[in-house]
Amino acid sequence: MSGKSSTVPLAERLRPQSLGEVIGQQHLLGEGMALRLAFESGQPHSCILWGPPGTGKTTIARLMADAFDAQFITISAVLGGVKDIREAVEQAQIAQGQGAGTEGARRTLVFVDEVHRFNKSQQDAFLPHVESGLFTFIGATTENPSFEVNSALLSRAAVYVLQPLTEEDLRQIVARALMEPAQQAIESIAIDRLVAYADGDARRLLNTLETLTVAAGQEKIDHITDVWLLKVLGERMRRYDKGGEQFYDTISALHKSVRGSDPDAALYWLVRMLDGGADPRYLARRLVRMASEDIGLADPRALRLALDAAEVYERLGSPEGELALAECVVYLAVAAKSNAVYKAFNEAKAFVKKDGTRPVPMHLRNAPTKLMKQLDYGKGYRYAHDEAGGFAAGERYLPDGMAQPGFYRPVERGLEIRIAEKMRQLKKLNDGG
Repeated sequence: MSGKSSTVPLAERLRPQSLGEVIGQQHLLGEGMALRLAFESGQPHSCILWGPPGTGKTTIARLMADAFDAQFITISAVLGGVKDIREAVEQAQIAQGQGAGTEGARRTLVFVDEVHRFNKSQQDAFLPHVESGLFTFIGATTENPSFEVNSALLSRAAVYVLQPLTEEDLRQIVARALMEPAQQAIESIAIDRLVAYADGDARRLLNTLETLTVAAGQEKIDHITDVWLLKVLGERMRRYDKGGEQFYDTISALHKSVRGSDPDAALYWLVRMLDGGADPRYLARRLVRMASEDIGLADPRALRLALDAAEVYERLGSPEGELALAECVVYLAVAAKSNAVYKAFNEAKAFVKKDGTRPVPMHLRNAPTKLMKQLDYGKGYRYAHDEAGGFAAGERYLPDGMAQPGFYRPVERGLEIRIAEKMRQLKKLNDGG
C-alpha cells in the first residue's frame, strides 16, 4: 500500500519510494549495473535519462535526490524557460550557502523534464553551473540525445537508456495497483488487454486503470470484465488492438501497399492506424524503414523525405503533423522501387557470418606512424583523385584471394538505371577496356 491520499492520482500513489520498489530497468538498476553503482557511490553525477514515456525517468531522478539527500528542483522544458533556470540557480546557491563549510550545506539536483524541448541557448545556460558543481543536472528525454542535446552538455553527462517496460513488468504493476483501497478486481483477459494497450508505458497503464476504477465505482460494478472495459474505453480500443494480431496485420497492409505502389491503399491503411490510436512516431519509423528497404537508391530522396516527415511530426504533433506522414506515404507509394541495397546488405551479412576473418590488404591499411610505413602499411595504394577520371582502374579493394561477390545488383528503375550504367563503365575500365 502506498499510504498516500486517494485523491492523489494512482500513478503518483504507486511511484516507487526506493530502488527496491522499482519495476523494470534492471539492466541499469540491478545489482552491479551502471545506475545502481551510481546510487551506491555516494557521489551524484550529471546524467541524461533517455527512454519512452512511462518508463521511470522522473522516478529515478527523484530517487537520486533522496539517495543523496539533495534539494530536488524540477523544470519542465515544455513550460519553462531561462527564468526557471535562473530561479533554480538561485535556489541551489542558497542551499549551498546555508551553513557553507558546515554539515548544513545541501546538494541540489536539477531535473529537466523533456530537455530536448529547450533550445541551444537554454541548454547552454546550465553549463557553467554543472562545471562549477553548483548542482547536479539530470535531463529526461524521449528523443535521441545525440541529436537533441547540445554536445557541450552531452559531454558533461552520462547517458542512461531506459527500455519500454515488458509485459511481465506491467503485470507486476497491475498486481501492485490491485492492492490499493477501493480498487476493483479485474479479470485476466482484461488485464491482458490493458497491458497490450499500455505498450510498455506504466503511466498510461495506471491512468487507464484509474479511469476504469472511477467508472466502475459510479456504476457500482465490483468486477471489471473485458466486455465492460471495452464498453467504457470505447470503440478506439476495440478497433486498435495494440500489440495484437490486428495491429500487425494493419501495418503489414500499409507496408505492402507502399511496396505495391498504390497510394490510395497506402493512405487508407495509414488513416486506419491513426484513427485507431497508433502512435504516429511508430508509423514515422516504419516509413523510414520502407524508404530504405523498398525504394533505396532508386530514389534516394525518399529516405530524406521520410526523415523530414518524422521531424515535422515531432515539431507539430497531432493532428497537424499527421499531414506530413500522409505526404510521405503518398510519395513512397509512387516512387521508383528497388530492394537492391536491402538484398545486398543481407547477402553481405550472411557472407561475413560464415566467412573467416580475412586480413586487410597491405595497400589499404592506414600508416600513421613511421614503423607502420616501414612495415609497408599503405604501400602501393593509388589515390583515386590523382587518376584519370578520378578512378584507379584495376585497383582491388577486397581482401586478397576473395572473388568479387556482386552483392549489389541495381535494378533498371529510377536512379538505379544510371547507377547500373556507371557500374558497367567502371567494370569495363577495370577489365582494361
